[in-house]
Amino acid sequence: MSNPLQLKSLNHISIVCASLEKSVEFYVNVLGFSPIKRPSSLDFNGAWLFNYGIGIHLLQSDDPQGMPKTTPINPKDNHISFQCESTVAVEKKLQQMEIEYVKSRVEESGIYVDQLFFHDPDGMMIEICNCDNIPVVPLSENKVRSCSRFNCNIPNRHPQIQQMIPM
Repeated sequence: MSNPLQLKSLNHISIVCASLEKSVEFYVNVLGFSPIKRPSSLDFNGAWLFNYGIGIHLLQSDDPQGMPKTTPINPKDNHISFQCESTVAVEKKLQQMEIEYVKSRVEESGIYVDQLFFHDPDGMMIEICNCDNIPVVPLSENKVRSCSRFNCNIPNRHPQIQQMIPM
């Protein structure tokens, strides 16, 4: 595959917040991120968080009242997605936390991906899924690329996958 910019990985996403304190609490207590040190040269209010190999940079809005209003949860809207071990466990935890969410399911050749969508305090859509159930199959090659926990090269592990791979 081509890599014209020699990229290595996703480093971070930045999210503008109406309330930095509420957003930090959400990303730490709901999604499990940890605060990390920000460069002292940054002369604006914000917080850096890290977990799962990526960073989230929260930026305090200069105009909190002018932030876009939260819209209804729509799985087809912009979102960031995290893989999980068990969507059942995540759903139970969201219910305990009284976080509104929408469930969705995707099917491909008998393989299912369960998805849960919800908003952060500012309406940023979050998806939690078992997306690594479906192998990453490039359209331009016959090679299968594995997802993070799923080894597509194990014979007969999922016969449905063989149907998805162009020969």
